[in-house]
Amino acid sequence: MGYSSRDYYRPTGFGGFSFFPPVIKYLLMINGLVFILQMLFNPMHMGGGLIGKVYIDQIFALNPLDPIYNYGLKYSFEIWQLITYQFMHGDFMHILFNMFLLWMFGMELANMWGAKKFLFYYLACGVGAGIFQLVIPFIFSAGGGPTIGASGAVFGIMIAFAMLFPDRYIYLYFLIPIKAKYLVAFLVVVEFMSVGNLDFIAHFAHIGGAITGFLFMLLDRRYQWDFNRLFSSKNFGQSGKGRTGKFHFRRPSGSVFNREDDVRDAEFYELNSKKDDINVSQEEIDRILDKISQSGYQNLTEREKKILFEASKRT
Repeated sequence: MGYSSRDYYRPTGFGGFSFFPPVIKYLLMINGLVFILQMLFNPMHMGGGLIGKVYIDQIFALNPLDPIYNYGLKYSFEIWQLITYQFMHGDFMHILFNMFLLWMFGMELANMWGAKKFLFYYLACGVGAGIFQLVIPFIFSAGGGPTIGASGAVFGIMIAFAMLFPDRYIYLYFLIPIKAKYLVAFLVVVEFMSVGNLDFIAHFAHIGGAITGFLFMLLDRRYQWDFNRLFSSKNFGQSGKGRTGKFHFRRPSGSVFNREDDVRDAEFYELNSKKDDINVSQEEIDRILDKISQSGYQNLTEREKKILFEASKRT
């Protein structure tokens, strides 16, 4: 990916902040479209007088490791169900609640992380939630049926928000202010206490999504995974300077900008760059500033850092 590649979105809204980041918008649209298809297909009568919902759940819902039989059909686990179940919902309130929480807690994460990291994290939490929902009942022979819903992934999103913005106030029922760390911790405790209730809620999935998110955030805090470079086309099958094809890490920092690294970069470019190599337009500088707003200074290429440094000396 060259420095002129546009694998970033131009933020909109106040101060470069988007209230509907593209990755959130597309997730909402996909979930909504799948729900509409479910509502259209569920009541249809298929062969043998069975309704469409039976077939949909058999193929796309998260089915238990220990196969069950319903209406003469075998419900068994398939690997793709760890993804497909996340986009299915039981009724309008189910999808409305999940999508609202996804937008409310995920909006700021998507703006800060960028689309690639956010989508990876969201799906990973959903997969972790699904694994918990599969394995724990199987170990304890608790049985169970098909599982659907994005709740496990959404719990992961809430965990990330609470860890990054622990003192941010959330208005419960739009009236009662409570800090994010206390609200999310309370919800997780409720899920643990609700295990075993016959309420048709996948509590193991909620707990699994929360634990997956928590572990991811701990590792990310230590290694600062660079998803923009990881999923760059450079990193697949190419070699050479800076093209190892390996997973890239960034030095941890408490904020988007690491001042120590900034100074070191600036000193390096001042001593080693040729000024006549840098001749770019204001539009190019604006593009680089937009990229910083979207994914952080640490995700700039060496050339982009050099451009900014030289531009700062001319102003």
